[in-house]
Amino acid sequence: MRHITVTPLVRLGALFGATLLIVAACSSSTGASSAPSVAATAAPSVAASAAAGGETYTVAVVTDAKLGSYITGEDGKTLYTFAADSANTTACKDACAAMWPPFTVESDDTLTPGAGVTGALTTFARPDGKMQVAINGRPLYYFAADSKAGDTTGQGFAGKWFVATPTGVTASPAASPAASPSGSGSKGAY
Repeated sequence: MRHITVTPLVRLGALFGATLLIVAACSSSTGASSAPSVAATAAPSVAASAAAGGETYTVAVVTDAKLGSYITGEDGKTLYTFAADSANTTACKDACAAMWPPFTVESDDTLTPGAGVTGALTTFARPDGKMQVAINGRPLYYFAADSKAGDTTGQGFAGKWFVATPTGVTASPAASPAASPSGSGSKGAY
């Protein structure tokens, strides 16, 4: 189950979108509809997303004294990249994806880059058919051991997992501290 932080702007957008739907239904008998597009600004995307029933996801930037700037997704949780991935292709499936849940969205959801996110946010189809979010083609993941916003326990894991940067450039293993998440068992291939 996804937990989504709903900001007052999102609530206002949803209320506005619902009001427009009610007014349109009461005043028109033709009922034309159009699919929403991924918008670059928050206000239009909120209204379009709310009208279609989708959610709005804002990718934000956090700056840490040790790690520098990295990006976060739902509930402010840290996003990671996997060194074994290639552009718009995931190497993390099955058991790996259980430990490193991919950041996925539905077709009617809207992605919004927060201030400081300079990499392009896109989606691609995973082998299971879900749409995974990428930054400059680098697939994005959460780490199951991160329990709250600000946790970065996956940083440097197995020398292959790194916090995702706002530019989409993969972090260098030499510049990243090794992580030793407690209770995670063997590091394995992922």
